[in-house]
Amino acid sequence: MTTPNSPFSGVQPRFASQRDLLETLSTLPTPDLDARDAAAARNATLTKPDGALGQLEKLAVWAAGWRANARPVADKAQIIVFAGNHGVTRQGVSVFPTDVTGQMVANFKAGGAAISQLADASGADLTVVPIDLETPTADFTEAPALSEEELCAALSIGWESVDPTADMIALGEMGIGNTTSAAAVARALFGGAAEDWVGRGASPDGATLDAKRRAVRAGMDRHALALRDAAHPPLEALRRFGGRELAAIAGATLRARMERIPVMLDGFICCAAVAPLFAIEPTALGHCLAAHRSAEAAHDRLLEELGLEPLLDFGLRLGEGSGAALALPILRGALACHSRMATFAEASVSTAG
Repeated sequence: MTTPNSPFSGVQPRFASQRDLLETLSTLPTPDLDARDAAAARNATLTKPDGALGQLEKLAVWAAGWRANARPVADKAQIIVFAGNHGVTRQGVSVFPTDVTGQMVANFKAGGAAISQLADASGADLTVVPIDLETPTADFTEAPALSEEELCAALSIGWESVDPTADMIALGEMGIGNTTSAAAVARALFGGAAEDWVGRGASPDGATLDAKRRAVRAGMDRHALALRDAAHPPLEALRRFGGRELAAIAGATLRARMERIPVMLDGFICCAAVAPLFAIEPTALGHCLAAHRSAEAAHDRLLEELGLEPLLDFGLRLGEGSGAALALPILRGALACHSRMATFAEASVSTAG
């Protein structure tokens, strides 16, 4: 099922200021230790040799803690793809025009995109959320990408787009120019040179890669003093370099945490979008899994910074939430085995002597 727009429409924004987000980060729920311990105890009684299901066993126990249920289920999965446009494309950072963002959103809704097929194959509901595509962000080489109001509106859209009845959520994005935006956010948070964070994205030629590097360097030169003096530099990095879809991913990740829903993050851009949450509160991504290690050059480094171990390594670099959708059945399979397998006693199977 595809939902064409966010449910956020005329509703009082969840985040009116960066302070609201910080207050939410200060009240994050933690895993239910009793449920996690009970899940570990159940795992030891299932009809299999100890550890025979490898990482699936660890995933199931992990999910039990977040769902506060020793036998968690995975009956309802939601994939959310946020889309936004970026003013930094004026710097020649993409071979595609920004019109492609809206065209691909239409393709998602019509069922013609990879994420459409992967959502169907994984049995997940697909929610597509375009955010003000007619109004690209400001070019971050010249000004902050987003105003405070725009940042908070996008965070709120992400928050409201989460289905609180879902058992698991996968996040993805679409936005021409957003690998440049993500690289700038990562560079602002974790240091290094532009070359450390800028990859090819969807652009195959060297001239575009050089333009992306120049844009990130120019953005850092313009905003370095403001970031240094900001009250909350990670959120300011998201505001100055990010996009509406990146901010929405951060808002959705926070909502999922408050609802105790496990999150499957897609590639480099999704991980960059949630990195400001991690930079403020290192436990903020405890309910998140990295779906895969993408072919985008800096994703591996970003995963290391976030302390996330990817589930898959298939050389994907499409975006759209495609890697996250592909990884959802792994978590679904882990929970099915854990919660529905028989124990030795139930199956009247003898245990090892």
